[in-house]
Amino acid sequence: VQLVESGGGSVQAGGSLRLSCTASGRTFSSYGMGWFRQAPGKEREFVAAISVSGGSTDYGDSVKGRFTISRDNAKNTVFLQMNSLKPEDTAVYYCGRNKNVYSNYGRLDSRQYDYWGQGTQVTVSS
Repeated sequence: VQLVESGGGSVQAGGSLRLSCTASGRTFSSYGMGWFRQAPGKEREFVAAISVSGGSTDYGDSVKGRFTISRDNAKNTVFLQMNSLKPEDTAVYYCGRNKNVYSNYGRLDSRQYDYWGQGTQVTVSS
């Protein structure tokens, strides 16, 4: 399984970006997906997660109301729409696959993810 992120970049505070993560293989629709981020000198932080069908989502407290996770199983792609961006959102963003098939178990915990993308840099300037 390979996960490839895109859509990162530099934006001013208050702006928006949409990240995409496309997975290889035929099993994408069997697994929950998540987004995490890591800023320099900080631990990886949970951002958002989505269930297999897309009907259930979770968000980190710092992004609730501003970020939206979605998925298109026909295109093997998960998205992260980021609005009202703040300088503190600056980080490398990673998408991951929850290792628990057809389950949301542990989806806030990065240790429950078995495959990761290479990361995409998001920089928000004030």
